[in-house]
Amino acid sequence: MKSVRLIAPLLVCLLFVPLAWCQGNVEQQINTLTDQAVQALLKGDTSFFEKYYADDAMIIRGPGAQYTKAQDIEFFKSGANKFEAYDVHERKIHIYGDTAVASMVASAKGSVNGKPFSGDYRVTRVWIKQKGNWKLVLYQVSPIE
Repeated sequence: MKSVRLIAPLLVCLLFVPLAWCQGNVEQQINTLTDQAVQALLKGDTSFFEKYYADDAMIIRGPGAQYTKAQDIEFFKSGANKFEAYDVHERKIHIYGDTAVASMVASAKGSVNGKPFSGDYRVTRVWIKQKGNWKLVLYQVSPIE
């Protein structure tokens, strides 16, 4: 009976500690991908988005304009969307198995079709794990009034 009392807590630790460790690892992966996305935006580097957008990704910007993966990548390649600054103030990441929701508040400055913009924005990115790789399936940016 004593051995059962000693083994039970050990089994609980073995079952739940790896789960907590894995969630921390996923959170770090999403944080790293978020940082890489910011750098790609600043550099106008579409290779990040070509690699990490899911083929059926939905991108929603500004007042509700919706883009496909190909449209959004072309939007950057054409030079229509340029960033001068992008600073993340808040970041929250929630893990739901093979899905991660990253929400943040960011200050951004740049231009769209030659018209300057600047301000604070609420940004949401939904990532899913497909075939062992994280893919961005939803990216929404809304200005904070």
